[in-house]
Amino acid sequence: MKSFDISLKSINDVKDFVNIVNKYDFDVDLSSGRYIVDAKSIMGIFSLDLSKPIKVEVQNDDSEKFCDEIKRFVV
Repeated sequence: MKSFDISLKSINDVKDFVNIVNKYDFDVDLSSGRYIVDAKSIMGIFSLDLSKPIKVEVQNDDSEKFCDEIKRFVV
């Protein structure tokens, strides 16, 4: 499992992020404060406070390609 913070500043960032996550079979969770949502759910992401960094938890040890694709969102 890998964990890091990302920042999604616009609607297009959220849309691009969800499109990337949906290409992979493993689970990815996002958490902000006490809330945890599925990163494949665009509605779930919009329920989080996007003004602060969001913690990403990747539930797969072989996720290098995924991490490379989302590196523009990492803070």
